[in-house]
Amino acid sequence: MYVAQPIEWTERGVVMLDQRRLPAEEISYTYTDYREVAKAIREMVIRGAPAIGVAAAMGAALGILQSSAKSLAALQSEFQEICDTLAKTRPTAVDLFWALERMKRRFAELTAETSDFAKIKQGMVDEARKIHLEKRTTDEAIGRFGAEFMPREGQVMTQCNAGALATGGIGTALGVIRVAFEQGRKLHVLVPETRPYLQGARLTAWELHKGGIPLTLITDNMVGHFLKSGKVGAIVTGADRIAANGDTANKIGTYQIAVLAKENKVPFYIAAPVSTFDLSIPDGEHIPIEERSAAEVTHLQGVRIAPDVHAAHPAFDVTPARYIAAIFTERGVARAPYNDSLRALARAGQPVATAR
Repeated sequence: MYVAQPIEWTERGVVMLDQRRLPAEEISYTYTDYREVAKAIREMVIRGAPAIGVAAAMGAALGILQSSAKSLAALQSEFQEICDTLAKTRPTAVDLFWALERMKRRFAELTAETSDFAKIKQGMVDEARKIHLEKRTTDEAIGRFGAEFMPREGQVMTQCNAGALATGGIGTALGVIRVAFEQGRKLHVLVPETRPYLQGARLTAWELHKGGIPLTLITDNMVGHFLKSGKVGAIVTGADRIAANGDTANKIGTYQIAVLAKENKVPFYIAAPVSTFDLSIPDGEHIPIEERSAAEVTHLQGVRIAPDVHAAHPAFDVTPARYIAAIFTERGVARAPYNDSLRALARAGQPVATAR
């Protein structure tokens, strides 16, 4: 089954598939400067919380690899600047900061072990590539846990794009659907378009179609109509940040889907890696919400579709934990009360068994 590859480390540099051009064109760029990687994250050449984390790790490694610093002190100072630049790109996705903190720890270990710049540089490259590989393994585990909760047949719904394009693996939410489909479950996916950036229409529909999974593309304001039909057996989305109490930030439009799911008795699930947890904040009120350009609302592929008026573009919303039936992770399935189950999964080194 086709699996997209949004990012790859190569000897030439960091190669990224330009997701802004899909589905019309499949164009990749090679980045040789960490500042270019930061710009690619900010401008959504690459997007999706886990993939942003991989990109940040590779950007940090690229910055060290290309450094011309002559002393360890100069290299340490430059690395801080590299991390600061990457950290400023997207404020909501906690995977970005998780990846940078991990790269900082590895850099500290390497510089404590050796003063050989070649070994430090190779060690940072190895760590970035390890993070990428781990994301692939993580997706597969999330998919196996979540697939058990999908209906044997019928419609399921997702939001935005939480597939291979968003993670570098098989995807989180789409990974769950993919694994369930490969297990023989007869699923048909309802894909809301996800205005204003159309990640559902452009990316999720493209991935599912490429993978041979049946789908129907719908506009965002059709969600209630289809949930009321009684034919949707489950909803599963990804997440960009999960607070200690289970409140979850995901692409704008997710909250209203969760509310409508509750009203129509359709289970609403989150599929996300443990690295998406932010247990330092008590609830969703503390999650920063990225405000993107109003032009992404008033224009479509550069063409104005609205008059010259003020437009809002919060890129994410927060779904309260009370609407979430379960959270699928690579270590097991979290259930309410999430303050307890998320902390248990965060501490666990092995998958945690949970009852259906």
